[in-house]
Parts: sequence; structure tokens; C-alpha cells
Amino acid sequence: MPPRSTRPDDKFDDDDYPAYTMGRAAEMLGATPAFLRALGEHRLITPLRSEGGHRRYSRYQLRIAGRARELVDAGTPIEAACRIIILEDQLEEAQRINEELRGHGQPKPSA
Repeated sequence: MPPRSTRPDDKFDDDDYPAYTMGRAAEMLGATPAFLRALGEHRLITPLRSEGGHRRYSRYQLRIAGRARELVDAGTPIEAACRIIILEDQLEEAQRINEELRGHGQPKPSA
């Protein structure tokens, strides 16, 4: 079976594929390019760069930026919004690992 990446349309099914320019990403979020740059400065998202050096964003990064936009629109300073999102992500990962570890020692129910 050939690797998934051999079909060009698979790139757009990939949440991590950097398909969006800064302008398009800002438009989709209803934000400014400066807002996206600020998220990068606070290390919330790190866009990939095109061969020409232009920032490119993935759908996953846009979801994170959208969450940041919600917090900022609610009055949270951008620095705090970025920290909140990072902590939320860490908590989600810890909960996932905890659930895996709890389930690992348990016998699986028979069907």
C-alpha cells in the first residue's frame, strides 16, 4: 500500500499541513496579522515558513489561535491567554496519560 502522502489532496486532510497564509489565517479568525505574530512571539504557535519566508499556518494552529482570540476578546491579556492555552493542553495530555495508565492495569471486559 503506498504512503498516504503520495496523493496531493491528502495534504489538505492533514491538520498539521501548513495550508494557510498569514493573511488568509487572519481573515478566517477575524484577527489581524499582528495578532498572529504576537501568538508566535509568546510561543503559542510557530508557523512554518514557505520557501520565500512567508508564514504558513495549519488548521490545528488556527484552532489554537481561535481559542486565544476567544480569551482575548473576553478581556484576557494575550500573554495570559497564551499561558492558559498551554496549561489547558498540558492538562489534557496529563489526563490522557492518566486514563491510559489506569486502563492498562485493568482487565478488559469480554464482549
